[in-house]
Amino acid sequence: MNPVFQAPSGTNKDQSVQGSVEPDPFDSSTKGAAKPQSSSSSLIFLGTGCSGSLPDTRCLLKPSTPPCGVCSMGVSLPPERNPNYRLNTSLLIDYCHDETHKYILIDIGKTFREQVLRWFVHHKVPSVNSIILTHEHADAVLGLDEVWVVQPRNGRNDIEQIPIFLTQFTMDSIARRFPYLMEQKPEDGDEDAQAAKIDWKIIEDDVDKPFVASGLEFVPLPVMHGEGYICLGFLFGRRARVAYLSDVSRFLPKTENVISKSGAGQLDLLILEANALHGVGDSSSTHLTLKS
Repeated sequence: MNPVFQAPSGTNKDQSVQGSVEPDPFDSSTKGAAKPQSSSSSLIFLGTGCSGSLPDTRCLLKPSTPPCGVCSMGVSLPPERNPNYRLNTSLLIDYCHDETHKYILIDIGKTFREQVLRWFVHHKVPSVNSIILTHEHADAVLGLDEVWVVQPRNGRNDIEQIPIFLTQFTMDSIARRFPYLMEQKPEDGDEDAQAAKIDWKIIEDDVDKPFVASGLEFVPLPVMHGEGYICLGFLFGRRARVAYLSDVSRFLPKTENVISKSGAGQLDLLILEANALHGVGDSSSTHLTLKS
């Protein structure tokens, strides 16, 4: 499969394209990007880089001869104008329903703080209403330590509870790394402590078991992320069918059926990550590659 939604050439792939979750009129002057409207839903690409992000520090600390063109460009232009400055893969869904905006975040990785400073501020995103995790690798979950920064607050400036949707396997991994996020109340005698206000919601890696986050239904799309490891993508959209697949090396039959024209029906938008523009994957690959 090839990706069917790409940023216009010469723009930063991390955030510059907003695609409508629901079909809106398109402006030809924006080369396929939907018109930004306050009453419409949109997609904000917070990161489109690999697990280590770009530029790769190894290329800069020990440059080759000639230097790597991608990473050299990654430090030669400001990030907002740089197609080779990319953060950990993450998608923010600005879901507008009845003129009310809800922000749903898919994955919260190692570069989350920079994503907040750079793109939340730029797009005036005040908070996140729900978080969905694709898997438990560092590039998808290590930003959980900063989750309190984007949690909604009430009129007294108290942090409100935020739901996080994840599989039991991912939950078990996070519990080992972030035990303090599992606490539902402060320890006895610690009056200054504040329990993590997170509502952990277990989901299944099953296309037949959808769930609802902030009013929007999601269908889990299990895929292989290297043999022996299952990662989730998601199908969503009220009027348009959008499939988001960030870490995939092989499609499972049920998932392929759900997103194929010959199966459950034609997608309106497929967002598919691939790590290399050229090259051929092998049995040890954890991501798809694009071949010219």
